[in-house]
Amino acid sequence: MTDRQRIPTIVAMGGGGFMMEPDNPLLDDYVLSLAGVERPRLCLLPTATGDSDRLIAMFHGAFQDRPVDAGHLKLFGAPRTDIRAYLLSQDVIYVGGGNTANMLAIWRVHGVDRILREAWAQGIVLAGLSAGMICWFEAGVTDSFGPLAALPDGLGFLPGSACPHYDGEAERRPAYQTFVRDGLPPGFAADDGAALVFRGGEAPYCVASRPRAACYRVSLQSTEIAEDRLEVRYLGA
Repeated sequence: MTDRQRIPTIVAMGGGGFMMEPDNPLLDDYVLSLAGVERPRLCLLPTATGDSDRLIAMFHGAFQDRPVDAGHLKLFGAPRTDIRAYLLSQDVIYVGGGNTANMLAIWRVHGVDRILREAWAQGIVLAGLSAGMICWFEAGVTDSFGPLAALPDGLGFLPGSACPHYDGEAERRPAYQTFVRDGLPPGFAADDGAALVFRGGEAPYCVASRPRAACYRVSLQSTEIAEDRLEVRYLGA
């Protein structure tokens, strides 16, 4: 990877990728392309599912025929002793969906939150869906506690808040708008199959694996919620 390609990059997917679209590789292939190397090293962080063996097997099955060196990092049980060195040797770190609050707690216990910040600064591509979207922001909307709730303690790599599954779960859109109206920082929402891409200090751009998937900027204007639809490039065009 050259210095020119080492741009701090986060791909925040509302939903999709190998976990939700096993027969649609568009988002995952796009994430890999951002690594800027011929055969990227790709690490799955399955923490949000409690290091589910089923998810890990699904991940390796999804990427086994692609030109990648795929691995994963478990944090439950006895984790490896070289976590920092291992994560910083990757080209792409991929965060799966699941329980965001539990994931953040486990990361903080093991210092993974600090290591991910180092990885981001070094230009290692950070990507993920659902919990793997929310975690990079200051705050978000989560079902980690059962009913949808505001999560105020994300990693804060990106300012504001995030809401995944904006079109995929009927309660997400009204819940997010209510939380923003009640004081949650304004931010971004993404449909299933859509992703916000943050490169360096530039404004995010949006890509999608589904023709109608959308991304939005959501904010409070006076007493009304403003929902601005962002331009999205469909990757299958």
